[in-house]
Amino acid sequence: MRTLDVGWVTCAFPDCAGVAQRSRGRCLAHLDSGGLDEVIGALRPGSAVDLRGTLVEDALLERILAATGRRPGRARFDRAVFSGPALFNGVVFLADATFDRSVFHHLASFLGTRFDGNASFREARFARELSLHQVAVGGHAAFDRMTVGSDALFSSAAFDRTASFESADLQGFTTFDDARFGRDAAFRGCRFGRAASFRRTGFAGRAGFEAARFAAAAYLAPAAARRHLALTDAQVGARLVLSAEGCPVDLRRLSVAGPLTVRLRNAQAALDGASLRGPAALTGQGSSRVTSLSGVDAASLHLSGVDLSTCRLADVRRPEGLRLTGCTFARTPHGVRFAWRWPPLRWWSPRQALADEHVWRGWAQAGDGPPPTPHGLAVLYSRLRTAVDDQSTAADFHFAALEMRRITSGPARRWLLGLAWALGGYGLRMGRALVWSAVVTALVAAGLLASSASHAAHRAPVPAVRPSR
Repeated sequence: MRTLDVGWVTCAFPDCAGVAQRSRGRCLAHLDSGGLDEVIGALRPGSAVDLRGTLVEDALLERILAATGRRPGRARFDRAVFSGPALFNGVVFLADATFDRSVFHHLASFLGTRFDGNASFREARFARELSLHQVAVGGHAAFDRMTVGSDALFSSAAFDRTASFESADLQGFTTFDDARFGRDAAFRGCRFGRAASFRRTGFAGRAGFEAARFAAAAYLAPAAARRHLALTDAQVGARLVLSAEGCPVDLRRLSVAGPLTVRLRNAQAALDGASLRGPAALTGQGSSRVTSLSGVDAASLHLSGVDLSTCRLADVRRPEGLRLTGCTFARTPHGVRFAWRWPPLRWWSPRQALADEHVWRGWAQAGDGPPPTPHGLAVLYSRLRTAVDDQSTAADFHFAALEMRRITSGPARRWLLGLAWALGGYGLRMGRALVWSAVVTALVAAGLLASSASHAAHRAPVPAVRPSR
């Protein structure tokens, strides 16, 4: 017997890293038939199974599972090599089960398997299909840096606690349809070689896909993430469809080569630095809002039914590609307000405005980006005027564009625009024109009345005619 760096006493058979049985010096794969029968005969339901580093053939695996009544206790398959199909269908692991750095040369099936404790498949390698359909893990589940050469099926799986797939390489079709995650699920740095489906997947905690790579389409809808959904720095080679309800959605620096569809319900999304090469649509329901579009590069981005009252649009690289339908914007204060610059008293009429204008006027914090300029705001308002579907909003944006131009113009043009603002609100505030008309009419009427009274007072009296007798 000799001890290698694997952490256990290895088999005496040459070049075998299998764990040696006590007093026998060999692993189960290299025991004689009598010794193997004796070891397997001692197994009972709940017995510990130790096959670390062992070459496991399908016949040996089936004998061990049958001896334990398919209900083993602590199971150790670290660095085990499964030369044939590994069928764990319906097995109940009553304690922790580890398959770290194990190798599966053929199909690995855990259909309906239950792990009452923790389950670990760190750095495991699956040459062909992996099926964990309807698997249930009561403890923590770890699949970090695993490799699956073909399809990986996690549909209808239930993970009661945390589940980690960080830096996993899933080269085939991957499905988590109808899966349930009781706590956080981490897919940071995960690579999906073909389409990945998370339809009707439920995330009770945080779902993190930071720096994930999707070579084909990705479907995260309809899915439910209650705490947080993050695709920061993720790359999608084709279509991306996702939905979220009641949680923040982090899409910063997301790169999508195909169409993008985002559905929010009482959720908020941030798309700073996102690169959207295909048509993109973001739809909101309830109190959904978009907090940032800074640095977004999108040829076509349609925002519908979302709150943009705090979202700055000046840093969007191609604002002409925006379409805004049924969106809510910030509003200017109305009434008389005092300011420390001239004129000290200002009267504001209520209108819809961009968050960028609020930042420039000092009504909101600037955040990380530079504050906008009046000239930039004038250009932005002019471009977005045709992007909105509501005529009232378009009129407010046109009014704001003229207001910004009045501020940045020279003295002569500023005076003319100021006169147009005062008389009729650039032709967009007809109530103001009616007020001026009423004032002028009242002044003219008062003047006429005063002139008539003055003329009557200065007119000579007519002598009275005495009647003749």
